[in-house]
Amino acid sequence: MSPHTPLLPTAAPDGFDPGSLWDRLSGLQPAPDLWLVIATAVLALVAVGPYALWRLSRNAITIAHEGGHGLVAVVTGRRLDGIRLHSDTSGLTVSRGKPTGLGMILTAAAGYTAPSLLGLGGAWLLAAHRITLLLWAATALLLALLVMVRNAYGVLTVVLTGGAFVLVSWLTTPQVQAAFAYAAVWFLLLGGVRPVFELQGRRRRGGAPDSDADQLSRLTHVPPALWLLLFHAVALCSLIGGGRWLLGL
Repeated sequence: MSPHTPLLPTAAPDGFDPGSLWDRLSGLQPAPDLWLVIATAVLALVAVGPYALWRLSRNAITIAHEGGHGLVAVVTGRRLDGIRLHSDTSGLTVSRGKPTGLGMILTAAAGYTAPSLLGLGGAWLLAAHRITLLLWAATALLLALLVMVRNAYGVLTVVLTGGAFVLVSWLTTPQVQAAFAYAAVWFLLLGGVRPVFELQGRRRRGGAPDSDADQLSRLTHVPPALWLLLFHAVALCSLIGGGRWLLGL
């Protein structure tokens, strides 16, 4: 960043001012120190690693997964009937429309790729010093998702996740906001990798006969293994590319 680039504070204003609100969204925030970027990466890795923690943190990845299905369904012209998020970290997105064709293929492919691609987009925003914009964009996406959730547990998880973003955006210092944003993006990038390996393991043991990869295989007549390869490629390339942006490489 140029030393002459104006940096706008991200602390919550005393009152509502549309002009100040726009300045906060469009302004730049200073990048955190490298040690904080690395610390948030380690924190995210811990959240993804041990099964006991992953069993809880995976709920956030499920939100992104099912949100990806829902967003692409709407974009491709399908009718989104609803999304359900379950306590076992599984989820279900129901949409109506033509049962075959490009729209259905893209909708089915969006789930396992969504967390990694969202993480990659978040890394791009953070590399551009748009910390506040990232936090508010995430809040807006969660609010849009909340409207389509059709079960109590799903509503609870989305509200708690969105509430965390709102509280951090309005009530914390710029340093805390930066740490939270970097940790969230690292978590999406790292957390997008593990579910693909888990799916591969379940399929190897004869489980998950109706997984996204199997549905895509039936839609395209392409072997499920190739769809798994695509999921792996998106997850790993997003992690490498997003990680380079976050580390300033």
